[in-house]
Amino acid sequence: MSLRINDIAPDFTANSTEGPISFHDWIGDSYAILFSHPRDFTPVCTTEFGVVAQLIPEFEKRGTKVLGVSVDSAEDHGKWKADIEKVAGVPANFAIIDDSDLTVAKAYDMLPADYYLPTEGRTPQHSATVRTVFIIGPDKKVRLTMTYPMSVGRNFAEILRALDAVQKTDGVPLATPANWVPGQDVIVALALDDAAAEAKYGQLNKTLPYLRFAKDPA
Repeated sequence: MSLRINDIAPDFTANSTEGPISFHDWIGDSYAILFSHPRDFTPVCTTEFGVVAQLIPEFEKRGTKVLGVSVDSAEDHGKWKADIEKVAGVPANFAIIDDSDLTVAKAYDMLPADYYLPTEGRTPQHSATVRTVFIIGPDKKVRLTMTYPMSVGRNFAEILRALDAVQKTDGVPLATPANWVPGQDVIVALALDDAAAEAKYGQLNKTLPYLRFAKDPA
């Protein structure tokens, strides 16, 4: 069964380009992004991992660790990082785990429907992980998921924006409107009446009785 929002992210131990990783211990008190890709040395994946390499300083500013997942070996990942650096212009300073036994792919339901077809006539592509993203909180709970088909590269600007929104609203009576980016007004939850909302967040912009905006709290 697919993981749901607020499920505990499955723990696992795996070899990686940075040595053995025990996932929950590795997360520690940080947020984490776990993202899968089909294979090393493939065009779309190389562009994606290049963007992640470029964004590592942004993830670090947000107290977030990034971990890639692939069915290839950690040794192959290490070799592939040279290609990623060539494309990105910066080193790929994040860990990629060896999931050649599909332990993580199965635990996180990263495999396409084709994987579950009868084995006769099934090709290696049928077992390749799709482009799945999980944002996981310091409490090890799943905060957000995204899944893309193999043919579509991910928009990591959107993943970064989604991380900002998750962190902005985590554990507080706020939500973010469509297309929100940091600095824009946020929505105050209906759990607070107008008086409590204004005491906590200042003057409200009451577009509708149930849609109340406040300035983005710093």
